[in-house]
Amino acid sequence: MSSVGQNVAYRGFLRLVDFLPLPTVRTQRRIALAVLLSQALIAVTGSIVRVTASGLGCPTWPKCFDDSLVPLASNQVPWWHQAIEFGNRQIAVWIVVTCSAAIVLAVLRARRRREILIYAWIMPASTLFQGVLGGITVLTGLSWWVVGSHMLVSCAMVAAAATLYVKVGQPDDGVITSQAPQSSRNLVAWSAVVMALVLTAGMTVTGAGPHAGDRTRPEAMDRFNASIPMLTTIHGLLVALYFVLIVSATAQIWRGGAADVVRRRAVIVLVVAGAQSLIGIVQYFTNVPALLVVLHVAGACSVIAETMILFQVMKPRMARDEVTAVPHFAG
Repeated sequence: MSSVGQNVAYRGFLRLVDFLPLPTVRTQRRIALAVLLSQALIAVTGSIVRVTASGLGCPTWPKCFDDSLVPLASNQVPWWHQAIEFGNRQIAVWIVVTCSAAIVLAVLRARRRREILIYAWIMPASTLFQGVLGGITVLTGLSWWVVGSHMLVSCAMVAAAATLYVKVGQPDDGVITSQAPQSSRNLVAWSAVVMALVLTAGMTVTGAGPHAGDRTRPEAMDRFNASIPMLTTIHGLLVALYFVLIVSATAQIWRGGAADVVRRRAVIVLVVAGAQSLIGIVQYFTNVPALLVVLHVAGACSVIAETMILFQVMKPRMARDEVTAVPHFAG
């Protein structure tokens, strides 16, 4: 289709969108929060699939079985494994896709600024990509690096959704204003980079660990053949580096007279990251129980979201009449 045809089609789509009620900023933010929660939810339910060994509960994709879209009575695949995996797929289809579509329609109807539109469109696009990657995960027999990639993409989607949640609440005609020392924001940015490395290292630990996602043919599973103590040491050192950066940033935030919202968010990050680290330590010394694995994934999503929110509130877009009412910094 030519660019002219694409423009005509897009304008026609916008005319259809205009039949929807005009959403307030508050409504848009609620939808964005639903998007964020749904992205975290699918990561958590994915971990439940893995620790219950239900990864091949539906042994094919996109159908559950070759000749059925839904679970079937089978001697090879217990019904509870089918229910867990099929339920995870349904959450992806009905909750994540619905929320992603809702935020796109809401910000289009409100004619929000370009960056919000981009983040909004990332949600359904990445959800579609995740669906295909999930299918590859099943079709490759839960190869550890494909499973890990599936999780890392979920983490990236949580980060994007958290960013969208903050940005959608900011005025399109506002002024970008620093609410904390630039050096502290730089430290938070570096902590996000290290956080990505932490998650990647965690993926390798999971790939070598006891929860492969299926127990029917353990000898056929593609697992990461590496020393778990070595992998957990690398993972732990990266977590320590993350804490050094985020604690240093928090110290600068409090000493530098940052805005109250930035201070609150910094404290939330420290609390959430501390709880997540405690779960990881207990998990390691108790032989990786299933419940703690699920909580650890939920904690990872929380740390990702809170770190991204902190980064965004340090330099928000604010209404012009609010700029003089709060402390601001150069940069």
